[in-house]
Amino acid sequence: MTDARPSQAVPDPSRSIGEGIQAYASALVLVALSTAVGLWMAPRWGTGAVDMLYLPAVLAAAALWGLGPALAAGIAAALAYNFFFTEPIHTLRIDRVTDAVTVIVLLIVALVTSRLAAGIRANARIAEANAARNATIAGFAGRLLSSSGEEEIARTACEELRPVFDCNAVLVSGIPAPRVLGGAPEGNRLTPSDVAAAALTIETGECAGRGTSRAQPAEWLFHPVRSGGQVLAAVGLARDDGTPPVEPDQLPLLSGLLDQVALALERARLEREAREFASVRERDRARATLLSSIAGDIRPHLSALSEAARTQRRAGSSDKAFVSTVESEASKLERYVSNLVGAEPESDRQPVEAGEVSIDLFRRKVTRNGQNVHLTPKEYAILAELAKHPGQVLTHAHLLRTAWGPAQETQTEYLRVAVRALRQKLERDPAQPTLIINEPAVGYRLTG
Repeated sequence: MTDARPSQAVPDPSRSIGEGIQAYASALVLVALSTAVGLWMAPRWGTGAVDMLYLPAVLAAAALWGLGPALAAGIAAALAYNFFFTEPIHTLRIDRVTDAVTVIVLLIVALVTSRLAAGIRANARIAEANAARNATIAGFAGRLLSSSGEEEIARTACEELRPVFDCNAVLVSGIPAPRVLGGAPEGNRLTPSDVAAAALTIETGECAGRGTSRAQPAEWLFHPVRSGGQVLAAVGLARDDGTPPVEPDQLPLLSGLLDQVALALERARLEREAREFASVRERDRARATLLSSIAGDIRPHLSALSEAARTQRRAGSSDKAFVSTVESEASKLERYVSNLVGAEPESDRQPVEAGEVSIDLFRRKVTRNGQNVHLTPKEYAILAELAKHPGQVLTHAHLLRTAWGPAQETQTEYLRVAVRALRQKLERDPAQPTLIINEPAVGYRLTG
């Protein structure tokens, strides 16, 4: 394997210790400031409200620095209040019950507030991590959307996975001999053990390779790329130093990114099938047109030949066996031509049945429960294209090209409006469609 990007920075222990000391010192400074304000207030208004001065310091320490500094602030506040403001002054002895209660309350406030603040900070960290993960997945999906074809999707996916997990990445597909569709950095090679691990992942849908109980000799750790219950490919991750490429807390992020890869690969497959189907259909149309043209040229000559043979038979001046042979062969040729011209796809002649709806592509007629349904030209174009490929998902771009032309293939809102109108006219319950089904982020299909 080629070198991966530099490893992530290891936290500096001395820096963490310094930050902890700074937090405790700051908490004690807050208590000292509260004590100074209390000493200024006590000669003027008494010590009745001095204990309240320590609450902001304890609360601030808990909210800013957590449990340890908060407890330190609470203890320091209790000691300072006891030493400077309770009888006997300048001692740590407590003679009054109210003073003891005040000291205990300060400690309880420090403990409870620090717990609450710690929970809030933990939730904030979780929310921040989720937001960062969602942003990463969204950006990843956006870059995959701009890729077309399995190889380009694989290359883009590996280039995006590499910096996220700081490791080498490769995407393989195929069974029983997986082939590399793309990798980052380029030039990575798989050993026979790696290929075996990738094949195992694609076949079983479970992780295999380095660090697992399967295919230990492999250098790569392979994760399955699933679409529904089908495994489309496997993503291999590896570091040059042999350390695990994905930490346990990063597995949810990896799962989300692999889902986006699966969606992109499925989209590429559907688009490829749609192109292949369109190519076959165009070839069939060209063949039908060519046969019709040939039949139009040949039939007049066959008719003339048959008529000449019949004339000779009536005249009786020619060899009857010869005339009979000419008539027979001309009749056979006529049948052959008729059969060739009539060999058009049956789907163009027979109506497509979809539940209560019948779509006659040959006569451009749509009925529901035997009643004619009026559709606009755009609505009919979309429905007809779906009916030509029943059960098959057609992408948004394909349907937009069919109904509006190539210039509008990104205007998905046009398509949504037209499909909504079709559902209103054809579905029994438009709010729960069973005829025209949406495949999220891909397209639509017509059910049988």
